[in-house]
Amino acid sequence: MRKLDHYIISTVAGSTLLVLMVVLSLDLVFGFIAELEELKNNYQVVEAFQFIITTLPRRIYDYLPMAAFIGSLVGLGALANSSELTVIRAAGVSTRRIVWSAMKPAIAVVLVGLLLGEYIAPYTEKIAQSKRAVAQGTESSLGSKRGVWHREGDTFMHFNAVEPNGELHGITLFEYTDEGWLKSALFAKRAIYQRGQWLLESVNETVMDEGGTSVLNHNTLDWETELSPEVLGVLVIKPDNLSISGLYTYSSYLVEQGLNASVYLMSFWKKVLRPLTTAALVLVAISFVFGPLRSVTMGFRVFTGIIVGLIFKYMQDLLGPSSLVFGFDPVFATLSPILISLALGFYLLRRAG
Repeated sequence: MRKLDHYIISTVAGSTLLVLMVVLSLDLVFGFIAELEELKNNYQVVEAFQFIITTLPRRIYDYLPMAAFIGSLVGLGALANSSELTVIRAAGVSTRRIVWSAMKPAIAVVLVGLLLGEYIAPYTEKIAQSKRAVAQGTESSLGSKRGVWHREGDTFMHFNAVEPNGELHGITLFEYTDEGWLKSALFAKRAIYQRGQWLLESVNETVMDEGGTSVLNHNTLDWETELSPEVLGVLVIKPDNLSISGLYTYSSYLVEQGLNASVYLMSFWKKVLRPLTTAALVLVAISFVFGPLRSVTMGFRVFTGIIVGLIFKYMQDLLGPSSLVFGFDPVFATLSPILISLALGFYLLRRAG
């Protein structure tokens, strides 16, 4: 019995790894081609290639659930096409036992995904985004289209680049009065964090008051803000690419500032429920092999897997923004496609007996 378990596990795991390599190779090629259109200043072909390689952990993390889904579909489908699955069941192995064996590679995928998503991918993504922003140029106010915006009270901030060590490049600060009038505009080439305090360098400040407009230049200027390098590190990358702890930290910060944290909370729940997402997709794949896709060709099986995976992704992508528009809890937007997939998988498996 252990040999059968090992055989099913190795077949599904091998198919999952093959699917991941194929999808990842295509993504790397198309990603590199897209980066060639972003060449600017010191960001050239070598830097673009380094960017693609540095973002590899994030790309692996993104494709792990889909690889587990299609890999399970292909692996068990191959066993079904060669009648090995029929022989295994005829030998007295229950459907539940086969399902459990096929789910074990998915558990490994979940563990690898948790490790990548929490510790490796956010760090390498932060390095990649920061190096690209610095190489593309940070000398002008609002000069980087990939810069990040932030609001703290009546001050709106823009950073052209944020390095992992907390160093900032191209800082623009717009301060408004309580009535909504622009009070001052400041641009600094660089900001460093020393002894718990920010220091702006090469500062150009424009102050507007009843007496008119005055322009002030400072070599250095202290900057009072509640932003820390840890919080700023979160701003560099998209919410979906952050770690669970990073999402929780920044969401709490936004709530303390009285700002809307829905986008980050939605990404937080997607990350937290990602193991359940992988399990639901793999269960659907297994149920398809035992049910409607038991005797179809491998090409049709892969095509069906891609369609189902895209439907699942689009459901989450549509329900997520809908939760922001209509105001319902993001956890329901994330959980609904998962529950539908689980219900479909259990229903098909029950019919298959």
